[in-house]
This record gives sequence, C-alpha cells and structure tokens, in this order.
Amino acid sequence: IIFLCLTFVSCCLQANLKADWTNKPLHQRCHELSKIIDDYPAKELHAIFPWLVESVFGSLDGILSGWNLRFLQARSAEYNIAMDFLDPSGPMMKLVYKLQAEEYKYEFPVSYLPGPIKSSIHAGVLPDCPLFHNKIQFPMSGLLLLNPFEYYMFSFASSLINYPPGQHGSCSDSAYFVLVDTYLKYFLPTEGNVPPSPFSDTRGTVASPAPRSPNVPYVGYGGHSTSLLKRHITHQPSVNADPAAQEIWRSETLLQVFVEMWLHHYSLEMYQKLQSPQVKEPFTPSEEHVLVVRLLVKHLHAFSSSLKQESISSSPSAHSHSSPLEELKRVVVQRFVQQKLYVFLQHCFGHWPLDASFRAVLETWLSYIQPWRYTGEKNNMQADGQNRIVPDKWASFVQENLLMYTKLFQGFLNRAMRTDLVNAKNALMVFRVTKVFVQPNLSEMIQKAEQLFLEPEHAILQRQNRVFLTPSHGGSFLSSRQPVGTDSIFKVKSHVYSLEGQDCQYNLMFGPDLRKNVLKLIQIIAQARRTAKRISDHSTEMAANNSFLSWFAVGSSDHNNTFTGGEMDDMGEGVKKTHEFLDKALDYLCQIFRLNAGQLSQLMVNVASVDDEGASKQLPDCIPSENGFVLTDLGRLQIISGLRRFEIEYQGDPELQPIRSYENAFLVRLMFQISSFINARFGDHMEALCSRQDLLGSIGRHYLSSSSKVAEQRRKSPVLRQMRDRPQRARLSLRVLASYRTLLILLLLYMLFALLSFGTLSSTGLVLIVSFLYELLKIHDAFFYILFF
Repeated sequence: IIFLCLTFVSCCLQANLKADWTNKPLHQRCHELSKIIDDYPAKELHAIFPWLVESVFGSLDGILSGWNLRFLQARSAEYNIAMDFLDPSGPMMKLVYKLQAEEYKYEFPVSYLPGPIKSSIHAGVLPDCPLFHNKIQFPMSGLLLLNPFEYYMFSFASSLINYPPGQHGSCSDSAYFVLVDTYLKYFLPTEGNVPPSPFSDTRGTVASPAPRSPNVPYVGYGGHSTSLLKRHITHQPSVNADPAAQEIWRSETLLQVFVEMWLHHYSLEMYQKLQSPQVKEPFTPSEEHVLVVRLLVKHLHAFSSSLKQESISSSPSAHSHSSPLEELKRVVVQRFVQQKLYVFLQHCFGHWPLDASFRAVLETWLSYIQPWRYTGEKNNMQADGQNRIVPDKWASFVQENLLMYTKLFQGFLNRAMRTDLVNAKNALMVFRVTKVFVQPNLSEMIQKAEQLFLEPEHAILQRQNRVFLTPSHGGSFLSSRQPVGTDSIFKVKSHVYSLEGQDCQYNLMFGPDLRKNVLKLIQIIAQARRTAKRISDHSTEMAANNSFLSWFAVGSSDHNNTFTGGEMDDMGEGVKKTHEFLDKALDYLCQIFRLNAGQLSQLMVNVASVDDEGASKQLPDCIPSENGFVLTDLGRLQIISGLRRFEIEYQGDPELQPIRSYENAFLVRLMFQISSFINARFGDHMEALCSRQDLLGSIGRHYLSSSSKVAEQRRKSPVLRQMRDRPQRARLSLRVLASYRTLLILLLLYMLFALLSFGTLSSTGLVLIVSFLYELLKIHDAFFYILFF
C-alpha cells in the first residue's frame, strides 16, 4: 500500500510538472522545482529525475531541445536563472546528491554512446574505460545502469554532440560553454579539494569503479579484447570501502564521461591499421564541439600543473603519501586524454575543410602542446615580451607526447601547402603554428626526444621482458600503480609504439623528408606574399579609380567588375595583414629549421622567376580537351598559391545578367523589352547589314555585334566548348541607356545645349551626332575607309 501511494504521488507530481512546464516562465518553474526538491523525499523525486534531465538538456535523439543551453547567451534574461539552477551547488545538483544517497539506478541507451564504445559493447567486449566496467547489464540489453551523478553527466555531455551544429552569437558566451567551465573548476579544482556532497554518508556514497581483479586483464587498444561472456563478470559493487577513494569519485567520473563522450569517436585500432586518418568515419565534430574540447584541455593542464611541489618527486614513497586528488593531477593528462585526443586531432587534421574554421582545431592542438602556458607562472617571458623560454622541466612532457608535436606538425604542413595563404585567416594559422614552435628551447627538446626514440633497443632493458605501456593502462587511479619505465628512452618508445603500432615508420620532424616539405611551404608562402602585394597594389589603384570625380569620367563599362570601393578597402586591409603574418612565419620557419640566408635567397629567386613566367602566361597550367581546359596538378597548386588564375567573367547573355547597382532597374527592363522587339522585327536585316564588307558593314558590326566581344572573352576562360562555339546573332542592345552614368552625361549635354539656345529636338539630334562620331572614331577600319576613300 505504501509503495502504491508513493507511486501515485510521484505520478501526480510528474503530471503537474509537465502541465506547468510549457505554461509558466523559466524563473517560476525553477523556483517551484527548487521547493519540490527541498520538500519531497528521494522516493518521490526518483520518478521525475529522468524527465527533468531530458527537459533541461533535451532528448538523446535530438528531437527535444530542452533549454537550448548551447544557444542561451549571457545577454538573455533567462541566462542567470538557468546557470543558478544548474550550478554545482544549485538545486539540480542537490537533487542528484539526494538520489545518489539512495543508490537509485537509471538506464542510458548504449546506442547514444560514441561509435567505438558502442561497437565494443555490441561485440561483447568490455570497453577500455573503467567507467563502463560495472554498468553493462547481462544478458545484453543495450542499456547502461548509471547512478544519478553519472546519468546527469552523461546527459549533459551528450547534449553537445546529439544536436545539429550551429550557434547564435559567441560559443564562449553560451550557457553550455560556461557551465562546462564551471563544472571543471568545481570538480577538478586547481586549489583546495572538491567540496563534499551535502548528502554523503556511509550508506549511499558511490565511489569510483572498484579496482580490477588481477586475474581480469585490462582491455585496451593495445591488447587482445576478451569477451564479456567468457569473463562472467557480474555487477561490481557500487560502494567502495576505501575512504580515500570517496574524495575524488565525482572528479574521476566527470572527467571520464567528458573524455569518452567528446573524444572517443574514432578507433585507434583502425588508425593503426591504416597508418593514416584518411578513412571517413561517420562522426564529424562541429566547431563548437572542438572549442569545448579545447576548454577541457586547457583546464586539465591547469589542474595538472597545480600539483604540489612535494608531490612532484618521482619516488614511490612520496606517491604513497599523496592524496587521491594529487595522484589524479599527476597522471590525468597522460592516462586520460593523450591517446583519444591524438586520434581525434588526427582525424580533424585529415578531414576538416580547408577553410578558416580549422582555427578551432588548430588552437586545441596548440593548447595541448603548450602546458607551460597554464601554470600561472609569469617569469618565463623574455624582456621583449614576445618569446617564451620553455623551461627544461617540460622536457619529459615533450618526450611523452612526441607525436603530438611531430606527427601533427607534419599533418598541418600538408594542410598548409593546400590552403590559400593569401587569405589573411589562413595566413594567421601558419603564423600561429610557427610562433609556437619557435619558442626558445622547444626545438631542442623535440630533437632530443627524437634522438631518444632512435636509440637502439639494447640501450634500454631487454625488450622481450617489458611491454610498452599504452596510455590506457591503470584503470582507476586509486588502484595500485602500474610499473612505468623510469628511463626517457623507454618513455618515448612506449608513447610512439602505443599510438602508432609496433611496426610504425617514424618520420623525423628535423629529417630530410620533412625539410623538403618545409622548403616547399616556404616557396608557397613567398608566392602568396607576392600575390598579396599585387592584390594590394591593384586594390589601391581600383580605390583611386572609384573616386568621386572618376565617376563622371568616360571609363570602362565592364559588367564583370563587381567590387565596390568598400570591398576593395577591406581587401586591402586583409592583404596587409596577410603580408605581415607571412613575413613573420617565414622568419620563424627559418629559425626553427635553421635555414641560412643563402638558402632563403635562392628560394626567393626561384619563386620570382616562376612568378614572372606565370605573369606572362596568365592562365594556370592546364590541358585542352573536348570540354574545355582541364587543370593539371601543377595548375591546382598555382591557383591555391595565387600565382596564376583564370579570369572569372560572366559567361551568359549580357542582356540577362543581374541588374547592377549603377543601373536603374525599371529602365533595364524597359530597354530590354524595346531592344527585344527591334531584334525580333529587324533581325534578318541586321544580319545582312553586318555581313557587308563596306563602311556600313563595319558600323553595323560595331553597334549590332557586341556579343562577338563576349565570344572572344570566352576563349580566354575555361568554359565548355559547346558554350564557346554557340552561334552569335547580330542584335541591338539599349541597356547602356539604363546606366546612371549615361543618364547623367545626357542630362549635362542637354543642359549645355539649352544654355546655347538649342531646342529639345535639335539637342537630341546633336547628342546622336556626337555619340555617332565618337563611336565612329573607335572603329579602326571605318576610320581608315573614310580617310583614304
């Protein structure tokens, strides 16, 4: 009876909340929910918890958007209400802790987990992350059994990836982004400890996953997976008797959820088989997703760098006296993040579009390889305030993350050589990377790490008696530590082999192969600088020609010139930035790879000679075919680098091209109707006139065959042969009379003739005569016909 009563109360409570959810404003809903959370017992709140989480974060299938935290900006009136309700010390988290104390479980569908985790579970293999080791139901039901804190964090993390990308305003100002930052600072504090749960007690506090039994091998990417059914693993107990583990179970859970849901979308096993990230996988991260990952990386560096000095000692005795939170700080980056972030970035480097949105991926990578930026230390700046000296204490980090520096630099190099570096945003990315790698002492650390990797096997302990550890070894950080090689050689080799496989062919960053690619990039940068200079000069000239006085002059009426004065000014400013970024990038590359002035000068001479040749040929390298020109690989590189280009012009009927800003729309349409009527009525007569070889024929071809000029321009452009060979008929075009410039000139001429006492008809006749004589002088053959005959 008591159970039925509680069930009835829970159903009534949920029904009332659902009824009020769409009718009441957010502040009233949050106020009432806070009172319900305070007043009702956990048994009645248990039933509404999944519905409330879905109403806030949205449904897992993306149909319900919830509170739209990703689009809720700080300027919104509802922003502070939502942030207060979801704060780590707010009502929502209070509900989580209240349910946590009663050990309730909630189901989370396996189908909404990242691809590799989902595939592993469906194949009956335990995922490598300890977070899942006691959550899978038997027999396979497709559901995870999660405690309230885990369910809340899984739902919160999945709301970033289960909805279509896009945002209104800045991502860093959204409620979701700020909430991620708030949770990271609260549960992974850089100072002090994690605040205790307000409902913690010995009855219901759930700790981190229990340590693995020695006879159950850890399932990671580097080893052979074992079937779940063969292991006969039952649900592990949810309560850990170790009181020290209670201190950080929420920190460890939050971190594992974020890493698994945001980074574990690509299989390291597949990457190792292919030795390349060039196979398209179904998940494509959004720019917002990558920015949140960068926030996670930055905070974990700050969290790890806050390790107490007395805990930094590598002696086992020092570790035994460290608190669980300090122990987590020591290993958080290497064990939790490195492997999955490496594969995530490799995939992004290989599949992200070649545009400025790659900046988010780039900055995430640069944040990871510069942990010294997040130590809070201010004494590592040079006197000029520009270059940071990388302290020697970070040499071990560089060694244990060597591929993050070298392999991803090679990936960026390949992207940069295929990118339009005349674009200021792309040039900025090259500048950013070179500025990071030119930091004093960093190149030396990378070279030292590569030398350690090349050391022969006999330089370390016998290889057959040691296994290179994968970053995933170790399970819970509260269990006994795995044996780790103390020598630097072993660390580097362990890192490389665990991520790239035992048979990988490592390409040295400062080796001859990569040096050739660097020299190619320098040539492309030099070509982009010259192109940027030409564009800058051209934009300056166009800005001068588009001045107020030149508007009245008789200039070119080229309809293909669509740049306005403001656009040319913006282009000029962008080109100036491009030149500045590329100049600095060239200087930094020479410093990083120790190129002397003679080598650089020779490269510049080669670029200048190729550039001069390209200026004379104009068109990129291409092969004529039945369907027009076909670009060669050299031609594509010439276009990307800005060395050569096709003249992009309007190829359709000149009479049907879009109405320009300097034309009157009504007159354009009126002149088109009149000229169409005349052409239809007298088309045959105009064809006969243009076919004559005398003076009248020359005049007729000049006034009635303007389309022949378009045909001549088409021969210089890569259009289809069918379009290029399309027959052109003689016709009259009156569209010039719809131009504001033509109308102004006519108005001035009529005013001039009126001052000279000419009437309207006589003024019109004089205008026609002046126009006829002016155009007649432009016809060379007609002019010579009159002169000599």
